[in-house]
Amino acid sequence: MAQVLRPLRQLHADQTEENLLVGLDIADDAAIYRLNDEQAIISTADFFTPVVDDPYDYGAIAAANSMSDIYAMGGEVLFALNIAGFPTKLDPAIISEILRGGAEKVIEAGAVVAGGHTVQDEEPKYGLAVTGLVHPERYFIKGGARPGDQLVLTKPLGTGTISTALKQGVAQVDHITPMVASMKHLNRCAAQAAQASGDIRAVTDITGFGLLGHSMEMAQAGRVRFKFIFDRLPFFDGAVDYAAKFIFPGGASNNKLYFAGDVTFSDSISEDQQMLLWDPQTSGGLLLAVPQTQLETFQAACAAHTQSTWVIGQVEDGSGIIVV
Repeated sequence: MAQVLRPLRQLHADQTEENLLVGLDIADDAAIYRLNDEQAIISTADFFTPVVDDPYDYGAIAAANSMSDIYAMGGEVLFALNIAGFPTKLDPAIISEILRGGAEKVIEAGAVVAGGHTVQDEEPKYGLAVTGLVHPERYFIKGGARPGDQLVLTKPLGTGTISTALKQGVAQVDHITPMVASMKHLNRCAAQAAQASGDIRAVTDITGFGLLGHSMEMAQAGRVRFKFIFDRLPFFDGAVDYAAKFIFPGGASNNKLYFAGDVTFSDSISEDQQMLLWDPQTSGGLLLAVPQTQLETFQAACAAHTQSTWVIGQVEDGSGIIVV
């Protein structure tokens, strides 16, 4: 993808646009364009194939995942457009449930679905193009983490291995329910808490590149090193068990192949435990680099809205990632 985008980045470099605050020249979660001194537009798009069997849940998860990039930039959702591809033979009632799940999740975000585009496709695909709003001097980026910052995660890990176990027909029902609830949960409260806390700048959401892939993007952008403490990492019930059986989506190996050269693991961390950190996540939580002085304030703001948080490591001088 970096090679594909290189010509576009060159075109961007040749065109000076002072109001484009975040674009192709910065690898981040969404684009940001300043409208005036008080408002900037955030724009993003995302879609994927089904990760669960229930069509309503699939639509809600896809919508939450699409809107997550708005929250990772510190904004609020204004409106969304459906992006969908469905087989001609698919029952219209199933399509309606997918779209209903997405629409109700957008309404929960305080926004509205204003239209969209659908094509015929052999495999169902659904997501959103999302437009949000943020103050042009108060948006979050992947860079900006500073030594001494605490690394805070807002959702457990393991959606990739559990959803793969579901596809293989070996997942337990009591492992599926909490994972689905988490994937449907918006990152809105966590983003609002970060904005209210102040002095938090480096944020991303944990999705397809897994914890380590997205963390590497943050560490490289900030020119710092991330240190994770494995025993502090939260996992969904069942994730560790499926990992021990090496039930992972193909993306986990792809993430490891691409990012592993900059990650060092303690000898005590087994291969299956390492793979859990490469596991691609769907609609995962936010990862924030929180200054020590703001940690209690941020955690209290999250707790006030029943938003879970886990302090899983810290930012240090250096480069790359270490897991101990």
